[in-house]
Amino acid sequence: LMVLSSPVFYSARPQIVAGAARHRLPTIMPFPEFADHGGLVAYGPNIPAMFRQAGEVMVKVLRGTRAGDIPLELPARFELTVNRGTAASLGLTVPHSLLVRADRVVE
Repeated sequence: LMVLSSPVFYSARPQIVAGAARHRLPTIMPFPEFADHGGLVAYGPNIPAMFRQAGEVMVKVLRGTRAGDIPLELPARFELTVNRGTAASLGLTVPHSLLVRADRVVE
């Protein structure tokens, strides 16, 4: 199950993970917090880092820079999180090559 990036899906992550577990569906989600709630894999931007980045842009605006003069910024870093407990409950073996590339592994 691939969960798309949406504030609605983000706020419903416990329900999405519970439904996926009930139907034994491996899930990939765009925010690292999903793996903390039981999703199999999460790959996406770090939300607190994005808010800090947005705060830096607001400082520029408050200091007088015209909003149109500030370049559009994309997330600076994406994180890969793997939940080994969820993999085990689904009967999946996570390849070692994926585990060593992960920014975080949830046991």
